[in-house]
Formats: sequence, structure tokens, C-alpha cells
Amino acid sequence: MDIADTKSISDVLRRCPSPCNFLVFGLTHETLLWRSLNNHGRTVFIDENRYYAAYMEEKHPEIEAYDAQYTTKLSEYKELISSVKEQAHNECKPVQNLLFSECKLGINDLPNQIYDIDWDVILIDGPRGHWHSAPGRMSTIYTSSVLARNKKASAKSGKTHVFVHDYNLDPQRVSSEEFLCKENLVENNGMLAHFVLERMDENCFEFCHYKKKSS
Repeated sequence: MDIADTKSISDVLRRCPSPCNFLVFGLTHETLLWRSLNNHGRTVFIDENRYYAAYMEEKHPEIEAYDAQYTTKLSEYKELISSVKEQAHNECKPVQNLLFSECKLGINDLPNQIYDIDWDVILIDGPRGHWHSAPGRMSTIYTSSVLARNKKASAKSGKTHVFVHDYNLDPQRVSSEEFLCKENLVENNGMLAHFVLERMDENCFEFCHYKKKSS
């Protein structure tokens, strides 16, 4: 991640109400930087490799990391997105408890506490998504959209900042447009997109208010 991208994220973390809850998908070269920038808050990392997550926690005891098992394939991203859209009134609702979700893109195997936290900032920089058999980031984008909309009314802020790295790749861009929504996009420099999502009523079944008009 280049300096401009890290600065965009660090600027939001600096303005985040303290203590700030920061969720990061992917253990990367910037892991220690993210932890230090949110020194007075809680930073949680989710990675696809359980051994690497355990290694990072052992080497850096200040790091809180967990693993997630992804069953998706990048080559199937269009079919997976279509399936979720069809189930938006049932298993794949925008507001739900993901712990009990059977949605194909919902991550439901994280520690229970992760689903109870009101996340202020979410960074999607994993899992791998650069070849057909890789899991892709459709699940992390969908899951982040639900976590953001599921914030409790008692949360100090009803907004969640969601950053998507490698936004220039079609699976990230298409998934983001479907679940994070164009109307919530506040910045896009090509590689990094910044969305701001509001808490949503549980009786709402549409991810996006904006509907693209047919030509």
C-alpha cells in the first residue's frame, strides 16, 4: 500500500472517536502500523491463514488476530453476488446477526464477540484475490457492509468508514457497488476506495438506495 493510501486511512483513524474500534481483513506489511495508529483503541485482524495469525500473535503479543475460513472462489464472484441479491429478503439481509447467517457471502465463523462490536473503521485488504481459485474479497465486503449497518443505536457514532484496497480489480469494485453502494463512496483514487455507511433499520432489505436507471 502506498503512502497516499496509508495517509487516507490514518487520517480517518486520527479523527475516530476514542476508543476507536478498527477491524482489518488481512495481515499485511502494514499490520503493525495499523495497530500503532489506533494505539488507544481496539484493532482486530482477520486472516485466511490460521498459522500466520497465530505466528503474528506470538511474535507481537499486542496483536489481536483470528482466522476465517473462506469457501468462495474468485472465478464465481458474479454468481455469488447474484445469489446474495436474490436472498436479500431472507438469508442475506443487509441487517442481521451474521453469527447465525447461512448467506453464501456471510462470514459466520469468527469469535462471537466480533459480531457484538460496533466497528468504527473497517479495512478490507484480504483475503487473496488475484487468481481464479483464490477466495477473493466478496465475503469480506459483504460481511463488512452488514457489520456497518448492524451498529447498535447506543453506538457513539452511527457511521462506519469502510476502506477497500485493490479497488481497481473488478470483483472488489462490483462487490463494493452492490453492497457498500455508490452513494456511500466518498473517495476513490483507483487502488483504494473509501465508503461511509450509516446504521440501517432492520426492516430494510435494500443495500443501496440508488438504483441505476436502465438506458
